[in-house]
Amino acid sequence: MKKVALVTGSKGGIGSAISSQLVNDGYRVIATYFTGAYTCAVEWQNEKGFNDEQVRLFELDVTNTDECAERLNQLLEEEGTIDVIVNNAGITRDGVFKKMSASAWFDVIETNLNSLFNVTQPLFAAMCEKGGGRIVNISSVNGLKGQFGQTNYSAAKAGMIGFSKALAAEGARSGVTVNVVAPGYTGTPMVEKMKPEVLDAIKNEIPMKRLAKPEEIAQAVGYLVSDAGAYITGETISVNGGLYMQ
Repeated sequence: MKKVALVTGSKGGIGSAISSQLVNDGYRVIATYFTGAYTCAVEWQNEKGFNDEQVRLFELDVTNTDECAERLNQLLEEEGTIDVIVNNAGITRDGVFKKMSASAWFDVIETNLNSLFNVTQPLFAAMCEKGGGRIVNISSVNGLKGQFGQTNYSAAKAGMIGFSKALAAEGARSGVTVNVVAPGYTGTPMVEKMKPEVLDAIKNEIPMKRLAKPEEIAQAVGYLVSDAGAYITGETISVNGGLYMQ
């Protein structure tokens, strides 16, 4: 039987690359989409050339704790197992802190950080009981170094790293690994639409003088969930072209 991987935020540039990587690696992917966005999800599935056996579209509001508990428990019964969780859902609401609205703060925290509890908690016990599982959380270089105008985003992405280290300690004896991939600036369709002069300025800050390819982020995820990554847990893999060297 194919292993099953749940991917949140699957429709975005990085999420799409992760879904493709996992499908190519032989996983059955459960790709979440936001409530009411079924048509867009089907269009994405068709655009990427996934069939229903490779990718199952799954409606889920990752910010809704009760819905996640109910829907994910049902999913576990239907699929029989969830072997991999990739928490990739995320939004930005940028602005300087002194002018930031409460909604801009809480929207980002709910989607980027609280979703880790909502999505992972209903499935974690089953992974431990089964004696294995892989959890990969997609953070950001800005969760490591901070970023002007992104106190909300940086706080959430830094919180993901602390969450992952603590959960890794809980899951280790049961064979459940928990790791983080922290991308730098990545050439997603959204980023590529930025003004050329802005993109050039960003690239000039990066020692490797280019953006990451979404596939490079996905390959890091693929490694962590593979047999080759079985002895790695509680770690953060930075894929940022040397932008932030610790």
